[in-house]
Amino acid sequence: MKKLPIIASIIIFAIALAVSCNTSKNSTDDKFNEQLVRDSYRIMFFNTENLFDTINDPEKNDDEFTPQGAKYWTGFRYKQKLTNLSKVIIGAGGWELPQIVALSEIENRKVVEDLINKTPLYKSDYRIIHKESPDARGIDVALIYRKKFFTPISETFIPVKYPSNIGSGTTRDILYAKGTTNSNDTLHIFVNHWPSRWGGQMETEEKRLFVAGLVKHATDSIFKTDKNANIVIVGDLNDYPTDKSLIYGLKTETEFDNIKCDKLYNLSYYLQEVKKLGTHKYHGQWGILDQIIVSGALLDTTNTIHTTKDDAHIFNPDFMLVPDEGYTGKQVFRTYVGYKYQGGYSDHLPTYVDLFRTK
Repeated sequence: MKKLPIIASIIIFAIALAVSCNTSKNSTDDKFNEQLVRDSYRIMFFNTENLFDTINDPEKNDDEFTPQGAKYWTGFRYKQKLTNLSKVIIGAGGWELPQIVALSEIENRKVVEDLINKTPLYKSDYRIIHKESPDARGIDVALIYRKKFFTPISETFIPVKYPSNIGSGTTRDILYAKGTTNSNDTLHIFVNHWPSRWGGQMETEEKRLFVAGLVKHATDSIFKTDKNANIVIVGDLNDYPTDKSLIYGLKTETEFDNIKCDKLYNLSYYLQEVKKLGTHKYHGQWGILDQIIVSGALLDTTNTIHTTKDDAHIFNPDFMLVPDEGYTGKQVFRTYVGYKYQGGYSDHLPTYVDLFRTK
């Protein structure tokens, strides 16, 4: 794949952002932008694949992501990574930047601030929800939201403390944000990055089942107060839609007939099993680790804000893909392959879901 020079890329991103943030008084443009604001709402999830700054933090296992580290993580590479990520967010938004973007594998608040302030996203109105988690590698989850579209009511970071029979270790908190949209609909958003499969899928499965139980407990508590709650769960769950943590832990539904408002429905199951799509490629096989799960209320088209199984998407533009020389087809264009620098985007494709208002 032929790659654009970084300067040319930046110019292209800036033009794209200018289009997305157009404040022209042209009547046609105004009507188009008003319709976007009135009728649609995009929530995106993106595993950024090791968005570290270049500063060595003695409290974190981040040594390889420093200029002197094994990956020779320089200021230039860091800035290119930020620019690449901004291109993905702009591209996934289309005509309008995503109203909410959930992020995983970010080192700290600073890298998120750099992402929205030192790239073509600087013209946006994104704000940040983040808290340092106890993850051993020092990576967290975060949420950025456009302030004119989402107003937080509360922010909760659910800690993950394994019982002794599961094992030790630390992992990322679960981010739970409750807020209102610009149309006064309440949204409950959970951002996840569940324990990895490092050490074996079966050997680590109990940890993901445990975290799934924490999310289920939180959503059950919401349903007890409001069975028609609008809940969106996104994240890299390190399991596929058919795995135990989703089916038995979170108890997600995979059939879309006879929808019940207080149940959780995995839209990514439909993307993977019916549409045969994937966000991550492992040993030549595509699958979905980055999932979108919604409450049944959001699948009720009479609800003031709603979606359908066909409104969940994987963003897979050509610029995020390269030929898969080891197998067939294409694979995700990564920042590194092992310790070899590629200058790409991530090892995961982003997902997003569109919510619509009832006219």
